[in-house]
Parts: sequence; C-alpha cells; structure tokens
Amino acid sequence: MAIDRRKFLGNTGLLAGAAFLLPAMNSCGGTGAGKSKRSGKGLKLSFEPYELQLKHVFTIASFSRTTTPVMLTKIEWDGIVGYGEASMPPYLGESHETAAKFLSSLNLRQFSDPFRLNEILSYVDAVAEGNCAAKASIDIALHDLIGKLLEKPWFKIWGYNQENTPLTTFTIGMDKPDVVIEKVKEASPYKMLKVKIGKGTDEEMINTIRKITDVPLCVDVNQGWKDKQEALDKIHWLKEQGVVFVEQPMDKHNFDDMAWLTQHSPLPTIADEAIQRLDDVAKLHGVYSGINIKLMKCTGMREAHKMMNVARSLEMKVMIGCMTETSCGVSAAAQLSPMVDWADLDGNLLISNDPFKGIEIVGGKVILPDRPGIGVIKI
Repeated sequence: MAIDRRKFLGNTGLLAGAAFLLPAMNSCGGTGAGKSKRSGKGLKLSFEPYELQLKHVFTIASFSRTTTPVMLTKIEWDGIVGYGEASMPPYLGESHETAAKFLSSLNLRQFSDPFRLNEILSYVDAVAEGNCAAKASIDIALHDLIGKLLEKPWFKIWGYNQENTPLTTFTIGMDKPDVVIEKVKEASPYKMLKVKIGKGTDEEMINTIRKITDVPLCVDVNQGWKDKQEALDKIHWLKEQGVVFVEQPMDKHNFDDMAWLTQHSPLPTIADEAIQRLDDVAKLHGVYSGINIKLMKCTGMREAHKMMNVARSLEMKVMIGCMTETSCGVSAAAQLSPMVDWADLDGNLLISNDPFKGIEIVGGKVILPDRPGIGVIKI
C-alpha cells in the first residue's frame, strides 16, 4: 500500500521526539565504572590539520577535487589515547580554520571521567551550532578511548557479530571512458561498485563499466536528476543493468517528487544529502526507502547508532557511508557495519597518504580488526 506522505508527516514531530527518548547508551557497564576512577585528571584534547591526497580526481554531479582537508584529534586520559578525525570536503562548509576555532573553544579538562559519554558529547554539541565533522572527531576519539579502557572493540560493546559485516562498495567517480576503465580495473577485488552519475553521461558511465565487469552496481546521483518521470525511466533502465539501489536521485528539498519516485521505483532509493542528523530520519520515512548514515554529518558514532535504530524501527533500509577519510574515520563507521544493509566504506582506499591502519577489505567484505576501541593503529 502506498504511504500517504502528507498524512505521515503530520506525525513526524512525534516520531522525531520519540527518537530522543531511546534509552541512553550505557555500554560501559560496571567494568568501565571501576576503571574510570583511576585518575582525577581531566581529558586532554589535541588536534592537528592534515590534507588527504586523492589517488584520482574525484568528480560527482556538482564538483571535482583532488584533496580533502581533515583534522586529526586525540583525547588522552590516564596515559591512554583515543584517536578521532574530522573529514571536511568543501561542500559541508567546514575547514581547517572552522574546526580549529571550534575545537579550541572546548574545555574537556572539566571532565575527569571519560565514561560520562552522553554528558561530554551533549556538552560538545551545545557549544556551537553546526561543526558536525569537528564534533564527530571528538565523538570518535572518545569512543576509541573508552573502547581501549574497556579493552574491547565497539562492535563487541554493542553486541554485534563481526562475521555479519557486508560487502563494501568501491566508488567510481565520473571521468572519461578510458579513465573509468582504469579505475574499474583497479577495483577488481571489490564485489560491488558505486558509480557516480547525474551529469548527463549516465548511460556512458554504466555502459563503459559493463564492458569489463558484471558485478552488482549502485549509483549515486548526488541530486543530479531534475524531472521525476525522467528519473523513473532511468531507474528502470538501471535495474536492467544490474543496479541494486539509487542514492539521492533528486534535490534534497524536493520531498513530494521524491516520495512519488520512491513509490513507483523498482529499486530502493537512499537518502544522502537529504539526511544529516537524528531528527531527519522520521521526516524521510515514505520519501526514501532508506538512509545513508555518515559520521561526519551526524556528529559521530553515538548519533549514528541512534539513527540506525530509529530507521530500523521505521522499516527503512540502512547504509553506512563515509567521506574521503583516513582509516580512523572509516574504521569508526565500520563498527556499525554488521547491522546495516549496505556499506560504502572505501574513503580510506581513495587516498594515498593514510596515517592509520584499521579495517581491511578481503574479497570485497569489510573485515573488522579485533583491536579495542575503533580498531586503528597510528602509523
């Protein structure tokens, strides 16, 4: 039965409110409480700017780039260090300057117990609006620290089975056919590809890829399609080409056309630019089939975990994604991967200067390290 979107949206305030009534995450238990009393010192935050170098020019429907600015963070407590990261592609509106300003404004020294996770992250979120990637860098570092104190990786703290991790897609950006062929050949170990389209070369991109591989594809349109009927026609054609879902086909503000498209589409539609934080999830029910959760947009692991649970309660599909990031950010996101439908965790694979070692991809499948915290090692 088709969902009456307008009728549903009348109740989204209730659902959004209910999202915040989910039980507070208290994964640390008695063991953590005991360890947290070892030190009376406050949390020590430090950070440094870093520039990711992409292996190839990265092109989507609206822009191209060869680098991504990130801010690498550390939170130290009682001699243990947790690592975090803020990845800030320009379209998010954050930069080295904004992140440094925000992080410099924080006073984490006031917190002498890192296990007061919700209190600390609520404080960080309230210091200033926006700055979601910078906030995510604190969230990730704090989760890493707590996991190390508990001597457990977060997928185990959450109770997830690491054997249930999905395949990850490998992203093929828009380019000339010969370059696309080169990229696809480099991606031969991966069992599913994510193809950037939406700039007038959709069929050329797909046909070029299909000349050399028959692996399942998903497509990311990045809001590139403007007409809902044309979009539906393209989705029918894409289904015939072995595409399994379509990410952000139309403008993120165009709720009515997206709801119509989702209702008629033979493939699931996944929100990306249209979804950011927890209170967005219920608003998109009936508009998209599912959501793509990214730590850099939602402020980190704590909120991503809540978003996943709310989406599941609404019977929506869930994808865990990333920006171009180091293995720090990608490995943090991967802690949720055993519970999602799809993963797009290739951001670290697209760069040439990764300062961390974290998750691995074997046969296209996400392999979570058994190391504590988010599972990364600084190299």
